[in-house]
Amino acid sequence: MVSQNFLRIFVFFIAFTNTIFAQQGAAISGGFETNANVFLKDSSIAAINTPQYEKQFFGGESWINLNYTLGDFTAGIRYDMYINSNLYNPKESFTKQGIGRWFAKKSFDKFQISVGNIYDQIGSGIIFRTYEQRPLFIDNSLSGVSLKYNFTDNIYIKAIGGRQRNPVDFDLYGGSVKGITSEGFFSFGTDKVLTITPGVGFINKTISDEAMDIVIGSVKNYIGDDRFLPTYNSYATTIYNTFAYEGINWYIETAFKGKDVFYNQFAEKKELIGNPSLGRYVNNVGSVLYSSLSYSKGKFGISIEGKRTKNFSFRIDPNLRLLRGFISYIPPMNRQNTYRLTARYSPATQEISEKAFQVEARYKVSKKVSTLVNFSKIATLEGEQLYREFLAEATVKPNQTWLIIGGIQSLLYNQEIYEQKPEVPNVKTITPYVDVLYKFSRKNSIRTELQLMSTDQDYGSWAFALVEVGLAPHWLFEASGMYNFDPKKGNSAGGTAEKVLYPTFGAVYLYGANRFQLRYVKQVEGVVCSGGICRLEPAFSGVRFSANSTF
Repeated sequence: MVSQNFLRIFVFFIAFTNTIFAQQGAAISGGFETNANVFLKDSSIAAINTPQYEKQFFGGESWINLNYTLGDFTAGIRYDMYINSNLYNPKESFTKQGIGRWFAKKSFDKFQISVGNIYDQIGSGIIFRTYEQRPLFIDNSLSGVSLKYNFTDNIYIKAIGGRQRNPVDFDLYGGSVKGITSEGFFSFGTDKVLTITPGVGFINKTISDEAMDIVIGSVKNYIGDDRFLPTYNSYATTIYNTFAYEGINWYIETAFKGKDVFYNQFAEKKELIGNPSLGRYVNNVGSVLYSSLSYSKGKFGISIEGKRTKNFSFRIDPNLRLLRGFISYIPPMNRQNTYRLTARYSPATQEISEKAFQVEARYKVSKKVSTLVNFSKIATLEGEQLYREFLAEATVKPNQTWLIIGGIQSLLYNQEIYEQKPEVPNVKTITPYVDVLYKFSRKNSIRTELQLMSTDQDYGSWAFALVEVGLAPHWLFEASGMYNFDPKKGNSAGGTAEKVLYPTFGAVYLYGANRFQLRYVKQVEGVVCSGGICRLEPAFSGVRFSANSTF
């Protein structure tokens, strides 16, 4: 039988086609993305014991989206397909397909209405942000309505309401989200212009009967002052402003959440018998204070960020865990590193207790040399150290042929908290690195990376090397290896600590708006992060293919 989802897509395609031919000035655009993995079992790196390695051998994901525009009207649809995918849970297999998103948006003079799956945020996202992050299997769009009214070109008010998407079931979570926000833009002066962009936002969350039943079923078994009377509704509000003057840019946001039911994995739970355990539902208020200040003039630039978070777990369902059901998004407070070893230990944003700051300074020594220094520190409100990073980097471009980047990173990482591994020491690393690009001509180049991580914790010390050859406009070839030359713990299925090489070979083909990549990969267990949202991935061994196309 043809599924309802397929019929909806077919009807949508027909409507698009008819509209395109019937209306002049209409435009259609879109894109296609697919990832395919062939899983090759390798017990030497513990790449075993998942359905893909044991019996399926193949898994992948595909997305196709179409967008239609005619004047002030825009509509779109996205179809998602997962076959034996490990994207939802790296240790399991996920197979499902359906409509991942649809939307329609129309503007009428000062008024704008959007319906369908909406991606939006208030301020920096602390009380509300809906977004998509495919590598982490996050798609928390709001299925509902957004109404926006522009009082002037610089002042608007917007109301939103709906239910949050559940990407696992291609359905919606129970409960609802409603909110309102207003933002303005004002400028002063003619020579030296001062601008301010103030905003305010409010969100109401109502949890479902099913979610409340689960909470009550647990709370009724609590004893003493652990017990509380949960409520269906909770509220969050935020006030924010951006101040800009010449080379100064200052953003500040303060957010407050009223009493809200959430699960605190670090809260002690009283027991009738034995010692207290960790993890229970609580009903607390929460707050976040976040600010960033940057200054740039001539050869010098500096940015400073600070954040304080307390009890700001804000989900559509308090029973959801890990990356499911987020309503809020709390900005990260560390440098977003891109090199393989400097990015190996990345901190996930802590929503229960976190105080953090980050400073980054840049100085252009000359036309050929520039420098960068970054320092970040993250701790709990109680003072427990979670993360500390110092990075210094220099970029040298002596001519149009050479580009050299070199630096060193020193890092402390609380693996027990970030990866929930009990009784493991903090990871301390020193990582020097160098990146050299040489251009043979305008079209042909070679790039080499060398990195070395020294540590006595976790898997021990690593060396990484990469060679990348670019043959523009179509080809890019790479070969790399990550070598655990001083292992400190078992990295194989047998649990023994062995020196292991993790090689990667691949090629990329570019043609117009199309990109194809084929790689053979051996990858160690590690944390994958994007914008402070992280998850732990097991080791991988196999072949990966990806294709991206836009039109």
